[in-house]
Amino acid sequence: MTDLAPLYARHLATLRECADQALARGGFDHLLVAAGQPGTKFLDDNHYPYAVNPPFKHWVPLTDAPGSWIAYTPGAKPKLVFLQPRDYWHVVPEAPTGYWVEHFDIVTVRSAEEAVAQLPKHRAAVIAEACPPIEGVEANNPKAVLDYLHYYRAYKSPYELALMREASRIGTRAHRAAERAFRAGESELGIHQAYLAAAGQTDAELPYSSIVGLNEHGAVLHYMALGRARPAESRSLLIDAGASASGYASDITRTYAAAGHHDFQALIDAMDAVQQAQVASVKAGTDYAALHVQAHHQLAQVLVEHGLVRMSAAGAVDSGVTRAFFPHGLGHSIGLQVHDVGGFARSDRGDTIPRPDGHPFLRMTRTLEPGMVVTIEPGLYFIDMLLEEVRQGPAGKDIDWAKVEALRPYGGIRIEDDVVCTDGAPENLTRDAFAALG
Repeated sequence: MTDLAPLYARHLATLRECADQALARGGFDHLLVAAGQPGTKFLDDNHYPYAVNPPFKHWVPLTDAPGSWIAYTPGAKPKLVFLQPRDYWHVVPEAPTGYWVEHFDIVTVRSAEEAVAQLPKHRAAVIAEACPPIEGVEANNPKAVLDYLHYYRAYKSPYELALMREASRIGTRAHRAAERAFRAGESELGIHQAYLAAAGQTDAELPYSSIVGLNEHGAVLHYMALGRARPAESRSLLIDAGASASGYASDITRTYAAAGHHDFQALIDAMDAVQQAQVASVKAGTDYAALHVQAHHQLAQVLVEHGLVRMSAAGAVDSGVTRAFFPHGLGHSIGLQVHDVGGFARSDRGDTIPRPDGHPFLRMTRTLEPGMVVTIEPGLYFIDMLLEEVRQGPAGKDIDWAKVEALRPYGGIRIEDDVVCTDGAPENLTRDAFAALG
């Protein structure tokens, strides 16, 4: 893997410059960033799985540091207040080591109260969850500061890109294992377990809950039921699953047809061509919202060429038919979070760019610039509820419902890559990682 030490040093220098500007914008003297605590289940003494707060892991590659804090004052060395409790009930986080620790004053404490006592309180911007309250410090999450920080989160440093490449390598390796399990006739749960084993990560360590949909289940956009029984016939698999590397995410979707299911495989191939054309358009100056609309026109052409609609491609878009087959957005920003912040920001002052009319689920409207990383994930689904609305409308007569019915048992298609916008050709993190596997 790439030597991260020099990359991290430059990354931290950029973070500090950004924090300086954000604090000046908001009128604060200090930035305090909480690692967060695991939440407690209602009327219970058990906790939800811990997930570190994204702004914290932007500063340090620690994903298991509940109760810890970053404290930064412009002009001073950043401080890590690291909570290492005396605890025989749980595994205590190990003391920080590695390529980044020399850049911090590290203070180890034994309790949350000691941690808070180490923080400057006067005129501090406190980035933390507001509930449950943290005794001794108020989570104010000032909008001016967050707007600034979130806007610039969209530009990934070389350090961040190195970690995202690693997350892609882990994710693609696990996707290969999932495909093998599908072709061996495994259940959804069995496929998911093969994925976890190949990734070497637990469910809680993944950046999001995996979607593993066999057959008709591929039509449920966020299907997470994980059926336990092997199906009588495995016709298709839609798997949307990522991996993590030091807190950075990959987000990868692939759709497979079982051997001999030629019509559905042909549709997958057509959608793969659409997806790759969209990836090639990830260039500086491209309006991402316009790219999403363009995907609808490309999907419409697929629907025409495969005989699913008996209207022009333009008519399929204008009538809303493509939105029934492709109801979600083209993709989103990705990094510290799967759906990373700042996707709608027009500037660093909080004003936003609206979604195009008729496309309420698009998660990104910014103009692409070098350093941004986005997903490209067009889809084609056979969702009964949405198709029934088309059937009842004026466009219903222009759909070949027999072909729709023949393809319904396959659920749907989604193909998703993580793509870096550069000064030249885009870098496809996902396809590069698959290619490296051979």
